[in-house]
Amino acid sequence: MTGLGRQCCPYLLCNAVCPTTTSWQALVEVWLLVRVLAPWKETSVRAMISTILNINVGVLGHVDSGKTSLAKALSTTASTACFDKNPQSKERGITIDLGFSSFQMGMPDHLQDKTSCNTLQFTLVDCPGHASLIRTIIGGSQIIDMFILVLDVTKGMQTQTAECLVIGEITCNKLIVVLNKTDMLPEDKKKTAIEKMAKKMKATLQNTVFKTAEVVAVSANPGGQETESPAPVGLDDLLECLRKSAFVPERDESAPFVFSVDHCFGIRGQGTVMTGTVLQGAVKINDQVEIPAIKETRKVKSMQMFRQPVDKASQGDRLGICVTQFDPKLLERGLVSVPNYVPTIYAAIVKLNKIRFYQASIKTKAKFHLSIGHETVLGKVTLFQGTHEFELSQEFEYLEEIEPNHKEDNVAQYALLEFEKPVTAVPNSLVIASKLDMDVHTSTCRLVFWGRLLKYYEDKAYASVNLPQLKIFKNKSKSGVVERAPNSSSVIVKNMFKKETNLLLFTNMKVKLSTGEEGAIEGGFGQSGKVKVNIPGGLLESTLESIQAKKNASTSRKPVEVSLNFKKFVYDMGKNMVQK
Repeated sequence: MTGLGRQCCPYLLCNAVCPTTTSWQALVEVWLLVRVLAPWKETSVRAMISTILNINVGVLGHVDSGKTSLAKALSTTASTACFDKNPQSKERGITIDLGFSSFQMGMPDHLQDKTSCNTLQFTLVDCPGHASLIRTIIGGSQIIDMFILVLDVTKGMQTQTAECLVIGEITCNKLIVVLNKTDMLPEDKKKTAIEKMAKKMKATLQNTVFKTAEVVAVSANPGGQETESPAPVGLDDLLECLRKSAFVPERDESAPFVFSVDHCFGIRGQGTVMTGTVLQGAVKINDQVEIPAIKETRKVKSMQMFRQPVDKASQGDRLGICVTQFDPKLLERGLVSVPNYVPTIYAAIVKLNKIRFYQASIKTKAKFHLSIGHETVLGKVTLFQGTHEFELSQEFEYLEEIEPNHKEDNVAQYALLEFEKPVTAVPNSLVIASKLDMDVHTSTCRLVFWGRLLKYYEDKAYASVNLPQLKIFKNKSKSGVVERAPNSSSVIVKNMFKKETNLLLFTNMKVKLSTGEEGAIEGGFGQSGKVKVNIPGGLLESTLESIQAKKNASTSRKPVEVSLNFKKFVYDMGKNMVQK
């Protein structure tokens, strides 16, 4: 099997044979090599892989900033999915899907005592930069440990660059800024231009979690030619920066296994291969795994990582999982997990974190694009607020909207998300809301808010089954005026209710007079919507005088007003009203 065949194999960073790039003879040769001629090699490879620390690095930036050229210049191992090999990518001249490639280096000194691994592996996740592909960028960003933000040094920050920065800030806290295409700068002004842009970027990052991020200048593809280009410039500086920035990501093998699939395809005679990133937990050969979106379970037949077979993989690993008797057309991308762990949900609640660059208001009943993992669906939001610790037992105040410049205080804001179609989502999943129907050429940020799933509803009838338990209330009020006082301890109030109002719902509710007295509604008076209010403490003499004077029209005194304040719970099936 040729080196080209191995490099082009879509069994990501693995050793499987791609039938589109090799012959059946090559397939037999590889089978003999692995199964017959060198069975010892498989064991040694598995031992070697356990000594590799993998860090997933997102490569994000504006379209045509040179992200793919940079990934290509850095990488030594590639997959069919990377470097714009997709036919549509070549046709359009842009990255349209996630691409994966990798390279290795020795373990940095500062990590020697923090891991038993002796090799550091960087897996690059090359994300699209075009505005219309933001949902793909969001999906890719949720599997990364750190990211590289690539800028065209001749253009600086652009709209999608800023959006990528926002996404990166939500998903991780490690960043390296790369100023690419330095070969496009005039030689006599290059140093000054680079310093100026680096200073500008550092200033931009001061109000983010990336205020200490390094800025590196490179030319990943001098001259922009696909063949016979001069060697890249500045890569040594970038590699050294990556080495210094490397860290041991938090990994938890004890959590239930979840695998984010970004490509799925069949290999004749082998089965169906799903390639992706282990989001949490661990998986072994012969484990049962479920494809939650279609509720099908399969046994793991084999696995490969870094082109080599493995018995086990854990959180953070790039992996290819082979199963049998599964149609790859049923899963383009999505999730695989331990059985019965990942639910299909119709609605969810998140604590709302507004993205500061989004300038429009966020209103209840508005629709947004809601991205959870690789899925993006339209959904309606209902806004409410309460304490920072979400508990169904507490009462929440309904919000009509969140103002653009709202500042958080000791009250947390939440959103009920109702999806137009059900989605599969891991508990505690990250959700990013956006307005993708905005003009892609706009300079306005389209990312609205983000949060993690606090509560989700799997029942299709959640509106009647589950939502009544969610005590979101609206503050309501009604007002009227005193028409007359039959005696010193009661008044007749008009203009508070309509003729057709069911006054039994308001009987015994407390009211307050504008003169300070408090009372309670005894019931209706007549047929026109008037009510009789009892004043237990009696009316003040001044109030009686005011009512009498107004009745006789002998003075211009203002009428005595009566106010009724109460709470109405949005999802209460009985539509009851409550007062404190």
